[in-house]
Amino acid sequence: MGGRHARTVRPRYGRIALLAGSVVTTLVAVLGGVGVLPTGADEPAYAAPAAPPTSAAPTAVGSPAVDLAAVRALVPSPARLRALPAASGSGRRVVFSQGRQRVWLVDRDDRVRSTYLVSGSVTDNLRPGRYAVWSRSMRAVGIEDSGTMRLFVRFARGPSGAAIGFHTIPVDDGRPVQSVAALGTPRSHGCIRQRTADAERLWRFAPLGTRVVVVA
Repeated sequence: MGGRHARTVRPRYGRIALLAGSVVTTLVAVLGGVGVLPTGADEPAYAAPAAPPTSAAPTAVGSPAVDLAAVRALVPSPARLRALPAASGSGRRVVFSQGRQRVWLVDRDDRVRSTYLVSGSVTDNLRPGRYAVWSRSMRAVGIEDSGTMRLFVRFARGPSGAAIGFHTIPVDDGRPVQSVAALGTPRSHGCIRQRTADAERLWRFAPLGTRVVVVA
């Protein structure tokens, strides 16, 4: 070792600077690619999609405009359906509407005491007009043994001479021939069917001679 000089190691700053610059460049490129750093001076790396305009209402292409008020005017309200027909006379009477399948019990002061749905005839056997109760039976048997009914209030006769009147829903072989829910639609062979409570109410209201008005 006596004749040799110690070697001094000097850092190579040029290579270090070059390496550092390369690392920084690579890091910037990577971060910019994943959206952490901006990729340009004027454009962000991530832009949220533009929100649709809120001022314009959606329009159905090819669909005509619907006037809801006009549509509602064409649909009768429950109150209108229950209203006593205008051309039903005056005074104490029973009113039966074939079109509405509904009965009204009206007192002498033209006040409606009760109104309810019924099931009239499926055939054209009863003409609109004015009639009167001419017979009553607590129990009766339908034509051709079509069932038994109660509280039969007769006021007219059909083309064949058979009696037409109001009564309970007939029972055949121990079962009602129709449901109470079906009242409001024509179901009978000639008479007007009622639920039991309504038949009892009409029985009390309409003794012999009571006027019955049938409207279309």
